Amino acid sequence: MKLKGLKDLQTLVSLCKRRGFIFQSSEIYGGINACYDYGPLGTELKLNVKKIWWDAMTLRPDIVGLDAAILMAPLVWKASGHIDGFTDPLVDCGNCRSRFRADQLKDPSKCPTCGVSGKMSEPRLFNLMFKTFMGAAEDTASVVYLRPETAQGIYVNFPNVQTTSRKKVPFGIAQIGKAFRNEITPANFTFRTREFEQMEMQFFVKPGTDMDWFEYWKKERIDFYAQYGFNKENLRFHQHKDGELAHYAKAAFDIQYNFPIGWQELEGIHNRSDFDLTQHQKFSGKNLEYFDEAAKEKYVPYVIETSSGCDRMLLAAMCDSYREEEVRSEDGGDKIETRVVLGFHPALAPVKAAVMPLSKKPELQEVCHQILKTAAAKKIKMDYDESGSIGKRYRRQDEIGTPLCVTVDFDSLTDQKVTVRHRDTMKQDRIGIDHLTKYTQDKLDNF
Repeated sequence: MKLKGLKDLQTLVSLCKRRGFIFQSSEIYGGINACYDYGPLGTELKLNVKKIWWDAMTLRPDIVGLDAAILMAPLVWKASGHIDGFTDPLVDCGNCRSRFRADQLKDPSKCPTCGVSGKMSEPRLFNLMFKTFMGAAEDTASVVYLRPETAQGIYVNFPNVQTTSRKKVPFGIAQIGKAFRNEITPANFTFRTREFEQMEMQFFVKPGTDMDWFEYWKKERIDFYAQYGFNKENLRFHQHKDGELAHYAKAAFDIQYNFPIGWQELEGIHNRSDFDLTQHQKFSGKNLEYFDEAAKEKYVPYVIETSSGCDRMLLAAMCDSYREEEVRSEDGGDKIETRVVLGFHPALAPVKAAVMPLSKKPELQEVCHQILKTAAAKKIKMDYDESGSIGKRYRRQDEIGTPLCVTVDFDSLTDQKVTVRHRDTMKQDRIGIDHLTKYTQDKLDNF
C-alpha cells in the first residue's frame, strides 16, 4: 500500500465540487470572485468545525458566548483604527487594468497578468471595509460598514457580558460570526475570501498576568489541533517580530499550517494589551474599567485573543486528511486500484456511517431504513447508499471521509447482524443490529 498526500490545491477543489463540499457562488451566472457556497457535505463539515471550536471554548467555566450584530455604530470602527488604518497598498496596471497589492509583487514595475513593464501606478492606500448605507434614502442615510472582524462586538459588550454573567477576571468571551473584507487579490480557493466566518475568543486578564495567559493560550490552541488528528509536522508557530506586530499588539504568534500553497496562517494568538477597551472607553465616554472586589482596585483589563477562520480551518482539515492509497479492489479479484480517503477525525466527518443494502431488494432496504431511524433518534448522522457495487460505494464514502460503512446482506434477515467496515483499516466486523448504535458511538468516541 503506497500513501500519497495532497500535492496541489486544484485536486481538492475538484473533489469539493464533485462530492458536494464547496461550490463557486453564483456559478450559473459565471461565478463571483472569491465567494463560495457550501454544499450538503460542506455544510455538515463546517458545522462540525464550529462545534469542536465552540465546545473547546465554552464547555469550560471561564468562557461565555456572544452573538453580536454585523452592523455596528460607525464610531466603533473609528475607535478600533479600522477607518484610518485598515488598508492595503493598491497598484494598477495601466495596460490591462489589473489590480494588485503592492507588497505582494516580486517586481513592482512589471504586471504579473500581462507581463508589461513600466505601466504600474504608484501605490495608494485602499480601505478593505465594505461600506453601505443605513436609512430610507441613500443621500440622507448614514454610512455603516460590514464588520471586518468579530472582535469589536465583544469589546463593546464587555460590561454587559461581565455584569450579566457575573464573571470575574480572568474570563473570556467567544463568538462565531460572519466578517467581510474587500480583498484586493483574494486567491487560493477558500483560503482568502471576501466573505468568511471568524471564530474568535477574547480573554480578559489583569495587567501583569497577561504574558502568562498568552503562553497558556498558545499551548491550548496548538494542542487543540493535535486532539482532532492534525499532523503535527504540518503545524508550527510563527512569531511576529517588531516590524510585523499590529499597532495594538504587545506580542503575537501565528499557528501556521503547511498548505499545498506553503506555510500560511491558520490561527492567531495575540496579546492586545488594554488597547481595545481603552479606545472604546475614550470614544464612547463610557467607563470600561473592571473593579476587582477582592483587591479593591480598578483597572482596564488586558486582552489575550485567539482568532481563527472557520473556512480556513475547514480547508486545513481537508488538506490534512487527504490521502491516496493503492489497494486491492473490495469487489473481489486481484485488481489494484487507487482509493482517495479523507481521513477525518470522527468529530469532523460530515457523515459518521453509511448504511448500504447489498442489493435493492425491499426487505434489505427496510432493514437499512430502520437502522437509519434508530441512528437519527440518537443524533448520529448516517447516509444511505444503494447505487453501484459495494466496492464503489466504499470508495465514495472513503472520499467524503465516512468512518464506518454498514452493509445489510441477506444473512442479516436471519441472524440479525450487519457487516461494519472501517474506513482507515478496511477491516470488517459482524455486529448485531440491536448493538449497532452503541457499537458505532463507541467507535466514534474512541477513535
